[in-house]
Amino acid sequence: MADPDPDTLRTRFARALEGARGPAGGPDPAPYADNLLTRWQEPQRRYHTVEHLTAVLDHIDVLEQHAHDLDVVRLAAWFHDAVYLPDRSENEERSARLAERALTEAGVPATKTAEVARLVRLTITHDPAADDPDGQVLCDADLAILASPPSTYAAYTTAVREEYHFVPNDAFRTGRATILRQLLDLPRLFRTPYGAATWEATARYNLRSELELLEDSPAGPASEF
Repeated sequence: MADPDPDTLRTRFARALEGARGPAGGPDPAPYADNLLTRWQEPQRRYHTVEHLTAVLDHIDVLEQHAHDLDVVRLAAWFHDAVYLPDRSENEERSARLAERALTEAGVPATKTAEVARLVRLTITHDPAADDPDGQVLCDADLAILASPPSTYAAYTTAVREEYHFVPNDAFRTGRATILRQLLDLPRLFRTPYGAATWEATARYNLRSELELLEDSPAGPASEF
C-alpha cells in the first residue's frame, strides 16, 4: 500500500469539516488537519497510524450508502484514535473530548459535535444499535482490517504486537486470545448489510486462524484494535 498523501488527507478533512459546519463556515481547516495528522504519526504507533486512518476513511467511502450523515462519520474517523497511548485505557474518551474541543472551535454546530464524540466513544465497544446507521458504518470501517487478505492480516497482528512491546509474550498472547474469543462469540462482527455480506466470513476465518496460533501459549492483559 502506498504511503498516504498528506495533501489528499488534508483535502478530505476539509471537505468533511466544511460539510459538517455548513454555510456558516468557520476557521481555516488546515491547522486542524495538520494537528490531527501530527497525532496520527506519533512514534509509539505501529498499527494506529495514518495508514489505519486512511483505511478507515476508504472503508467509510465503501459503506457510504448506509450512513445517515457521512461528514459526521468521517470526522469521527479522524478523531477516533487521535489520542493513542498503548499503555493507557482511556484513549477513546480522551479522543472524544479532543473532538468536542476542536470541532466547537472549528465552527461545527453543537449537535453534530456531540454526535462525532458519541461515535468516537462507540469505538470502545464496537457495538452500535440496530437503529444507529452512522455507528454501524464507523464500527464496520474500523474493524474491516479483520477481513483483510492473509498477508495484510499478518502485518496487522505484527503491528499490534509492536505497539504492545512492553507486555511480556505470555501475557500478550493470553490477552489477545481473550479478545479473539470475545469477537468470535459475537453474533455479528459487522452490522451494515455490506459488511455482513462481504467481510464477515473472511474476518471470522482470520480470527480463528490467529486464535489457533495463540492457543498453545500462556496469560495477561488485552490489546486494543
